[in-house]
Amino acid sequence: MAVRAAPCVESAGGHYDSIMSPTTSFDFGSVWLFSECSRAELRNIAKAAEPVTVAAGTTVCDEGEVGQTFYFIVSGTAAVLRNGRKVAELGPGGYFGELALLDRLPRSATVKAVTDMELLAIAQKDFNKLLRDSPTLTRKLLVATASRLRNADAKALGLAVH
Repeated sequence: MAVRAAPCVESAGGHYDSIMSPTTSFDFGSVWLFSECSRAELRNIAKAAEPVTVAAGTTVCDEGEVGQTFYFIVSGTAAVLRNGRKVAELGPGGYFGELALLDRLPRSATVKAVTDMELLAIAQKDFNKLLRDSPTLTRKLLVATASRLRNADAKALGLAVH
């Protein structure tokens, strides 16, 4: 049986304390998935983002659970854990869970708030509405995904050759 020190934000059914200003900005174009998007498309993506406040010690998402939300860090710090070991730390401008927008597969890591955090969250259902409403957005996301896959492939081949 797993014991958790704090509730998991994602499995709490979307019940967040929202105290962030709707004017909080984040450069969504800095995220690889949205790198091919126009300013208008980035504005629509930003409109889909909901402000979320998370207390220190809260598990934002759990490794192995099905992901449903993409998170952008506005303020605060999070620890990324794999198999219970800290593998990274993320701060303002960081993001996690982007693959949850594309599939409904288990999370590859647990993310836990080290400090109080302010996040912007995009739920998969809201993202899917954006895709339905904008076929050009869908195409641009496919291009960005293909580019990321090619870069990963080239990196893997470079490692294999040496």
